[in-house]
Amino acid sequence: MAKLYFHYSTMNAGKSTLLLQASHNYREGGMETLLITAQFDNRAGEGRIGSRIGIGCPADTFAPGEDLFAKLEARLAQGPVACVFVDEAQFLSKEQVWQLARAVDDLKVPVMCYGLRVDFRGELFPGSAALLAWADEMREVRTICHCGKKATMVVRKGPDGRALKDGAQVVIGGNETYQSLCRRHWREAVGA
Repeated sequence: MAKLYFHYSTMNAGKSTLLLQASHNYREGGMETLLITAQFDNRAGEGRIGSRIGIGCPADTFAPGEDLFAKLEARLAQGPVACVFVDEAQFLSKEQVWQLARAVDDLKVPVMCYGLRVDFRGELFPGSAALLAWADEMREVRTICHCGKKATMVVRKGPDGRALKDGAQVVIGGNETYQSLCRRHWREAVGA
């Protein structure tokens, strides 16, 4: 039975690694998968999902406002897909999450989304909020703070290395820009 899944965490928890491993498992079993990532996140290269540990795979992309139900319907018309994997799912709009839910229900294809739960201000991303509301199953991917506790928050660092409190919700970056922390250390970093 097809379901909509949301695998969420902070930065550097291994979400993309898990996505690539799950897709590999399907393909190793002779089943086709469809990988999709945010069009504007090209840290691993244009149309590519990459992991910090060095593995990657080509992927289709989604753009803001793109109809993902239509995209999946068109792809399924070309042949079967055992599972759809969406990386950087926090960048989906509420409407796009609904389109993915419709694809699960009407096209009967499982969709596994991987993304951040909250931004550097501790606020939900729109895509993550919709996935938390509508996903059939949710799984937390855990990582740790420098103190050893579970990291649930992320800070965005400025040029001076200090935590920023304001700014655009979306700024693409890696370890040079973001750090995952437990709530207590996040509060200390942002002065909350």
